[in-house]
Formats: sequence, structure tokens, C-alpha cells
Amino acid sequence: MKATAMLLARPIASLAATLAALVASPASWALDLDTVLRNADHYRMSADNLQVDTLVQTFTLSGELDKERRYTVFAQAGRQSLVLMQSPAEKGQKVLMLGDDFWLLMPNSQRPMRITPMQKLLGDASTGDIATLSWSGDYRATLVGEEACQPDDTSARGCLHLSLQAARKGVTYQRIELWLGKTRHEPVRADLYVQSDKLAKQAQFTLDKTRAMVTDMILIDQLGKQKRTTVSYLSRKPRSVPAEWLNPMFLARSPSLE
Repeated sequence: MKATAMLLARPIASLAATLAALVASPASWALDLDTVLRNADHYRMSADNLQVDTLVQTFTLSGELDKERRYTVFAQAGRQSLVLMQSPAEKGQKVLMLGDDFWLLMPNSQRPMRITPMQKLLGDASTGDIATLSWSGDYRATLVGEEACQPDDTSARGCLHLSLQAARKGVTYQRIELWLGKTRHEPVRADLYVQSDKLAKQAQFTLDKTRAMVTDMILIDQLGKQKRTTVSYLSRKPRSVPAEWLNPMFLARSPSLE
């Protein structure tokens, strides 16, 4: 009888040890959360090399349209992005992002100017908000828990709350508190913190009718006067740009690319 009990105890103990190892293994959790972030990224960036036509609008405190600008964003693999400013007031200006380096190129200057990801484009939308579209790879994620998708909904637990810490220096925000749908990992909302760990903006994400892609990102300023900026993704299509378009000196000598 004792021998039988010992034989039964061995596989149970082995199973318990395996489960304990999985729970304790940071790699298993990191791999899973990175997959979750890649799923969330796909709602905004559906291919490695993409052209995104973007409209940015700012609104007054009363909700009236204040200003709007149009941008063409070429988001390329390897953390490379090129933004062409299309509105008459900014026509010819470009922003180039290569990893952690950002440049602003003016049409009447042959000298690229270094800028930061937090450099404002319009309203509360920065170059980083427009040019960088990725969470996976740029942040280390930890799972806070299951929570309501909106702060005023105390009854539901429909979202995963992830806390993201910057994994490299060139990201726009040092920390992001991100809420994703539990099943499909679609982005719902985010709190965006700058390096001083101050809450800079709150973001809300709107999906299309099929709930397959993000159509709008609404940014609410938390450092100033609660102004609202809407970033609308008007169209997306796969496109790889010529290699020279990702060279700041070439861009400085080339006022027009189209």
C-alpha cells in the first residue's frame, strides 16, 4: 500500500514542480505578454512596411474644431518612419525617425535638425505619436490584472491591464498603462507618462465597424487644459519606400519625393 502511494505521489509531485516552474519563469510570462502586445500592435499597424494617411485635428474646450493637418506616414521595418507633412501651412516639411534618432527637415534648409519624439506636431499630437506605432519590442510588459475597460465602469472586468516600461531610450513615453480587450487584445485606452513619471496624456482608441483596425486615437492633455486631439488613420496600404528616403542628407537635398 505504501509503495502504491509513493508511486502515485511521484507524478503528482512532478506535475506540481512543473507548474511551479512555469509560474515562476519570467520568460514564459514575457513571451506570452509580448504576443499580446504584438496582437495589439496589429490593430494599428497591419504590415511591417506601411503607408498610413493620417489626419490630426485639435478641438477647443467647447468641442469646436480648431485646427487640422494631414500627414503621410511611411512606417518601415526596423523602427524606421518617414512623415511627410501635406497641409499647405507645412507642405515640404518632413520628419524622419531612425531608431532613437529623429530629424526635422525644412524645405528651405539643407541641414536636418535633430528633434525629440515629444516634439509637437499639432495640438497634443507629437512626432512620436504619429511616427511610431509599436508597443511590442519597445516596452517590457507586466500584467497588472483584469479590470474594467473604462474607469467609470465598476462592474465589468473586460480588459487586461498591462503596465509597460520603456525598453529603449528613444520611445515617446517612459511608462504606459494600457488596457486591452481580454480575448482579441484590441487597444481600448492608455495612460501615457513622460520621463518625470507625470501623466502627460490619456488616449482612447476607436475601432472600425468590423472591430479589426483602429480608426482613431483620441488624446486628452493631462498637463495643460484638457484639450482634445484626434489622430485619424484615413487609409493604410503596404508600401516599402526606397532606401534613400531613409537618409536625412538625401531628404535635405530632395524637397519633393512624390
